[in-house]
Amino acid sequence: MPAAAERPRRGRGRPAGGAANKAELILDAARREFAASGYDAVSLRGIARAAAVDPALVHHYFPGGKEAVFVAAMQLPFNPAEVLPRVFAEAADPDEVAERMVRFIFSIWREADSRAPFLALLRSATGSETAAEMMRAFVAQALFSRVAEHLPPAPDLALRVNLAAAHIIGVVLMRYVIGVEPLASAAEDEVIERMLPAIRGYFAA
Repeated sequence: MPAAAERPRRGRGRPAGGAANKAELILDAARREFAASGYDAVSLRGIARAAAVDPALVHHYFPGGKEAVFVAAMQLPFNPAEVLPRVFAEAADPDEVAERMVRFIFSIWREADSRAPFLALLRSATGSETAAEMMRAFVAQALFSRVAEHLPPAPDLALRVNLAAAHIIGVVLMRYVIGVEPLASAAEDEVIERMLPAIRGYFAA
């Protein structure tokens, strides 16, 4: 009589159920934790506790850490840890960093699907201090700090990066969301070329 087939063993810290269900369980818990406590105060261990899973399971599905969980939970169109190093790779000088930053942000906001999650975050931030803190912390750590890595160090560098980002975001909101003319219908390359001297000015030492 043939021996009974051995049941497959479950990995340590991995509850039963499909992979999609496990990941969604973690993301649901992450959304609650981020909404309640903001970005800085949330840890992977806290997310695991809220989801009633082993922390190893969170690392298994989101090896990029808290930033990767946040990107997935908020359904953002890209992970800064993966994309920004490629965007700024081998940028020759601050002028090139400025142009790459402008063109990258425009590429995100020109498409309705990719800008929708950021608009949702902006709307939340205007009505909730916790949401505003969550967005501030994520933007500062995941986005602005990675831009600053490619610029000469200076005491006012963070301020200059913030000013550049505020300038670019203001333009894309006016162009792609509010639709102010003639900005909305102007050629993208023309808009970028007219903006670049100001953005490069922010990045100049």
